Amino acid sequence: QLQFVESGGGLVQPGESLRLSCAASGFTLENYAIGWFRQAPGKEREGVSCASSEIYYAEAVKDRFAISRDNRGNTAYLHMGSLKPEDTATYYCARQKVGTWSADCSPSLYEYWGQGTQVTVSS
Repeated sequence: QLQFVESGGGLVQPGESLRLSCAASGFTLENYAIGWFRQAPGKEREGVSCASSEIYYAEAVKDRFAISRDNRGNTAYLHMGSLKPEDTATYYCARQKVGTWSADCSPSLYEYWGQGTQVTVSS
C-alpha cells in the first residue's frame, strides 16, 4: 500500500523549532520529487518546500525551513526554525505524480497525501 505518514507536529512558542517527518511506504522515495504543504483553517493548501534535484522554498519560509530526505530510511523531513504564529497549520507531505520531476510546488502535481500533522505556534 502506497502511503505517507507524517509526524512531529506540536505546540511550540514563537522562535522555537520543530522537525516534521514523513515516512513513505510502498514505494522508493528517492525516485520521486517530494513536497511539504500546509493548510491553515479557511485557507487553501499551499506549497512550503518541494524537492527534486532542485529545491523550492516558499518566500514565507525561506531561510527558516529546510527540506531533506533519508533515502535509506525512506523518509523525508521538514526542519522548521524560527517559527512564527503564521506558520500555524496542518502540514502534509506528498510525492509528485509519475512522469514529473521538478521542484514545482503546485499541489495539483502531487499525490498520495499523508494524513497531516498539526503545527501550532503560540505564546
